[in-house]
Amino acid sequence: MAREYGQNSFLYGVNAPFLASMYNQYMADPNSVATDWRNFFEALEENEVKEILDFGPPQFAHSGNSTQLESSEATKPSQSTSANASDAISTVQVKSALRALMMVRAHRVRGHLIANLDPLGIHEIEDHPELNPATYGFTEADYNNKIFLDGVLGFEWATLSEVMERLRSTYCGNVGIEFMHIQDADQKSWIQSKVEGTYPNIPTSDEKRTKILNDLARAESFEKFLNVKYPGAKRFGLDGGESLIPSLESILRIAADGGVEEVVLGMAHRGRLSVLANIVEKPLRDIFAQFQGGVVVPDSVQGSGDVKYHLGSSTDREINGKNVHISLTANPSHLEAVNPVVLGKVRCKQDMLKDDDRHKVMGILLHGDAAFAGQGLVNESLEMAGLHGYRTGGTLHIIINNQIGFTTPPPHSRSSPYSSDKAKSIQAPIFHVNADDPEAVVWVSELAEEFRQKFNHDVVVDMICYRRHGHNESDEPAFTNPLMYKAIAKHPTTLTIYKNKLENTGVMTKEETTAMIDGCNENLKAEFVLSDDVTFDNADWLEGNWSDIKPSSDQAKDQAALDPKLRTGVEVNKLNQIIKSIFSPPESFTAHRKIMRQFDTKKKTITETGGGIDWATGEAMAFGSLLLEGTPIRLSGQDSGRGTFSQRHAVLYDQENEEKFIPLNNINKKQTKIEIIDSPLSEASVLGFEYGYSLADPHALVMWEAQFGDFANGAQVIIDQFISSGELKWLRLCGVTLLLPHGYEGQGPEHSSARLERFLQLCGQKNMRVVNCSTPANYFHVLRRQVRHQTRKPLVVMTPKSLLRHRLCVSDLKDFNEDSHFIPVIDDRSVNKKKVRRVVISSGKVYYDLYQEREKMGLQDVALVRLEQFYPFPHDELVNVLKNYKTADVIWCQEEPKNMGGWTFVDPRIEKALGNAGCRQLRPRYVGRDAAAAPAVGALSLHVKNQELLVCNALTGPIEDKQKLSIV
Repeated sequence: MAREYGQNSFLYGVNAPFLASMYNQYMADPNSVATDWRNFFEALEENEVKEILDFGPPQFAHSGNSTQLESSEATKPSQSTSANASDAISTVQVKSALRALMMVRAHRVRGHLIANLDPLGIHEIEDHPELNPATYGFTEADYNNKIFLDGVLGFEWATLSEVMERLRSTYCGNVGIEFMHIQDADQKSWIQSKVEGTYPNIPTSDEKRTKILNDLARAESFEKFLNVKYPGAKRFGLDGGESLIPSLESILRIAADGGVEEVVLGMAHRGRLSVLANIVEKPLRDIFAQFQGGVVVPDSVQGSGDVKYHLGSSTDREINGKNVHISLTANPSHLEAVNPVVLGKVRCKQDMLKDDDRHKVMGILLHGDAAFAGQGLVNESLEMAGLHGYRTGGTLHIIINNQIGFTTPPPHSRSSPYSSDKAKSIQAPIFHVNADDPEAVVWVSELAEEFRQKFNHDVVVDMICYRRHGHNESDEPAFTNPLMYKAIAKHPTTLTIYKNKLENTGVMTKEETTAMIDGCNENLKAEFVLSDDVTFDNADWLEGNWSDIKPSSDQAKDQAALDPKLRTGVEVNKLNQIIKSIFSPPESFTAHRKIMRQFDTKKKTITETGGGIDWATGEAMAFGSLLLEGTPIRLSGQDSGRGTFSQRHAVLYDQENEEKFIPLNNINKKQTKIEIIDSPLSEASVLGFEYGYSLADPHALVMWEAQFGDFANGAQVIIDQFISSGELKWLRLCGVTLLLPHGYEGQGPEHSSARLERFLQLCGQKNMRVVNCSTPANYFHVLRRQVRHQTRKPLVVMTPKSLLRHRLCVSDLKDFNEDSHFIPVIDDRSVNKKKVRRVVISSGKVYYDLYQEREKMGLQDVALVRLEQFYPFPHDELVNVLKNYKTADVIWCQEEPKNMGGWTFVDPRIEKALGNAGCRQLRPRYVGRDAAAAPAVGALSLHVKNQELLVCNALTGPIEDKQKLSIV
């Protein structure tokens, strides 16, 4: 166990009997000891008391639930000599030392409350009683008295005056540290030793100071240059927070020395351009060209582009003789939404490098103070830090703390003292630092990265600065915050303050500092001249791991619809091998009896009949075949191992010892692996993580499964701002797959609809694929197609619930063989097409309700056509089917209300297909529920009644009267 004090401390050794006596007296009656002793013992944490007992002399012993100190010695301290003191320590000296220790501990806990953290000095600092020596019984007369500290704060003996000076400079200077909330003793002791051993006398060389000044000069010159050249243009500048640049530079140096090979950055728009220019080293001429209206999307690719302060970039830099790849992830204005995306990218890159220790790739997240405190995604992302399926070896968080939101000051935007307080939930250390002291900023940044590397734990640097201009450069902040901006107007820049310091201390001459700043400006001017000739003719999105992936524009035809060349079937021998493996755990493994009965039944049925393959088995066959072909798979979501509906059982648990066994990872020894993770109870962060993961590895099948489809509501920001539009905005492909249970079984408004209509509204420019498969075989093919396709698109799958065990929702083994493929439109093979008078087009689960009712009614003139893929809409395939029914009436039937589901999307598209097929009817008729505010009714009886009416109307209702085809 890590100890706060050594075994030779005055708490042990010859003074132990005196302390034991006092503690026994306190435990018997706290009021029987003096106030200072009582305060001391009350302040001791349980582990600190245990520490004394565990490492003290034999007289110390435990007694029951309360801790007692036993002593056979006199109650006064021994007159012998302490191991660390040349003279015997008197009772008075011991008590003074203990009171001083209490005060030291108070400063470790609360010193940050009176630290000089605000560069503007507009917030009054109130002295805290626990930090006042008088609270511990010290008077003015004690300030020159020696106190025995035995190494605490680096002192053996020190006067109270010296102790206070050290405490105030260490814990109450330009750095305020919160670490005493950490439960891990090693982490706490490490921080304490680092802080009390170095700061405030930071060992900084003149060379390092010169580097800091240069970083500040580059940052300030860049922002000022933009302000002059593009006055009033939005840039969300770093003005006031320029210390971020030396902070990041110092972190990168420590990271490189620690073996980090790649750094993934994520941040919102504040200071983004400066980070792109000064850290990621994006060419200045490119940034200037974008200000001048340059189009960042090459002519060779399709895309809308995005504003300059949302874009990402990457580069390779040589840092301390080591090559480090640095990338800044593109991010929309949803601020903290990029957090889980960065974490997912980091995790994937680590997995691809087989970096199991998670030391080679790191994530740095830059936050705004208002966003860190206010956005729920911050909490969700922080909670992933220690979870097995999501850990990345620790993330370094930097809060660019402007002390204000857009116009809202902290008292109106959070209830906690600091914007960083959320990080305490995962026991991350928090280093608050005054950004006008760049040496302190660099010191805490280096310390934070050293901590992250040593403990693989998240850490926070709260860089308290200010925002010199408004939220954007055309905004007038004095409208709402006049006092703050009066102070800012008078306040010198960080560069000016630090330049004067170096000149005054003789580190640099005025001529040298002026030449440095002039050099930065000259470089900006030269790059500005070159910006007129910039053209963005190369896309960097398909390099490295993406080099064998093609953009959509390279394809003459989108293969997301049926393409005979894209065969996704698998040899039957391989399928049989998979089936045998997934249903046959080792004999030494004690699986649940019910699961084994299911497995045995499935295996027997498939083996004997070649049929009866249900949804979960079809999925497992897809997974198994991809694993045998070398494709890694990652599936995460709430309860994904078992499956929400107890259908998957991809992860088995030994009933004797709860050891896990994953049959899919044990097909043969040469296969790749599937990672199946039961996720935390959140949607946005988990989906964002998987999206980020898919950005890094185009050759993996990456899936997020919602417990119920409507849970996608909680991840809407990730869907809207990243998944559906990331390719068109940022030229970043991804193949993430969303599995969303969907279907009307009377489970009420919240567990019926996956909001198909919302995804269809987002479809455009072939940005993603949306399917609602009705057979296990089609689901099998759509999963395999996702990673066998030439390009990468997000895939949205409306997955079933009741169909998971429906006796009709099964496929034959031949539907999976090497000659098979995904079928976007399934025609009705059971009817005589010449006799069909009505065609009912539907999608998903309602087909089986229609089929069963048709068979019950004995109808032979109604054809049931299934639309398996909504987008890209399979126009040609639907035309080919409708040509068989040119004189028939055509109906679109859905379970969802009229303003939901697929109706508004398919209506004009089916109309076009009808015309191209030469059909008599020019538009489809609608059958389904009327428009509604809620997705479904709550009462099961009403649901059943409506469903029966819906099905009957679709099969036999009067085609002439549209209104009668709709139901309440």
